[in-house]
Amino acid sequence: MASSLISGGEVEWITCGISFNCRNDGRTRDEYRPLEVQLGVLAQATGSARVRLGETDVIVGVKAEIGSPDPDRPDCGRLNFAVECSPVASPAFRGRGGDELSGELARALERSLYPGPSGRGGGLDLSALSIVSGKTCWVVYVDVLLLNIGGNLHDAVAAAAKAALTDARIPRVEVVPGEDPTDEPDYEVDDDPAQAQRLDTTGLPLCVTVSQIGAHCVVDLTTEEELCSSAALQVSVNSSGVVCGLTKRRQQGIDPSVLLEMIEVAQRAAAKLHAALGDTLAAQQEQLKAEG
Repeated sequence: MASSLISGGEVEWITCGISFNCRNDGRTRDEYRPLEVQLGVLAQATGSARVRLGETDVIVGVKAEIGSPDPDRPDCGRLNFAVECSPVASPAFRGRGGDELSGELARALERSLYPGPSGRGGGLDLSALSIVSGKTCWVVYVDVLLLNIGGNLHDAVAAAAKAALTDARIPRVEVVPGEDPTDEPDYEVDDDPAQAQRLDTTGLPLCVTVSQIGAHCVVDLTTEEELCSSAALQVSVNSSGVVCGLTKRRQQGIDPSVLLEMIEVAQRAAAKLHAALGDTLAAQQEQLKAEG
C-alpha cells in the first residue's frame, strides 16, 4: 500500500487521522479542497478553462473545426479527447513517460462525457453539432494539459473539461448551395461571437473519486493520501444525482456493501461539487461579459 515516497509512520498518521475524520489539512472525509476556475485563459481557443484543486493544476482548451461525422452517427458531431502531461508537473513525464497516464485520463473523459450510440443519450447532445446530415459537422477537440499534480487528477480534469466546454462558443454556419445541384455546398462561418451558440453542458456529469483508506471512504485525496489508499472508485454523477458511470481503480477489490457506500458518498459529494462549479462558472461568465 505504501511506496518508497512515504514512510510507514506517515501512512499510520494519515490513516489514523482519517479514522477520526480529521485530515492533515483540516478537512473531513467527505470534503473537497477549494475549487478555483478561470475561464477564457486561451485566446485562440473556442473555449478554455484553468482549474486548480488544491495543488492540482489543469488547463483545458476546446477547439471546434468543420469535419465529417462518423458513418454510424451521420446526424451528430464528434468529440475528441487528448491529454498531455507536462514535464513541469513531474520529471517522470519527460519523453514518453506520461503516455500511460495520458491515455488513462483521455479514456476516462471519453467514458464520462461521450453520449451513447445515438449521440443524444449523454450529457452533451452531439446532434446540435451537425451541419449537413451525413456530410459535415463540428468536430470538437478537448485538449488537456496537466501543469501540476497534487492528487485527485481525474476529478480535476473532468471539472476543467466541463468548464471549458461551457466556455466554448460554436460559430454559426450558413450553408450556401452550389449553382449545380451536384456541386458541393460552400460553408460561410460567421466570426461574430454574438452569433455563436453555446453548448448545453448542464447534463454533463462530474467525476467523484471515492477512495478507501482503512475502513473509511474518502474523497479528493492529496498525493500523500493516495499512497495510503487500497482501492478507489470513480463515479460519474450528473447534476440530478444520477450515476452515469463507474470505474474501479487500484489493485485491491471492493466489498459490495462498501461499493454501495462509496456510490452514496459520491452522490452527496457530487451535489456540492456541481453547485460550487455552477456558481463559479456563472460568476466567471458574468465577469467576462462585463469586460466585453
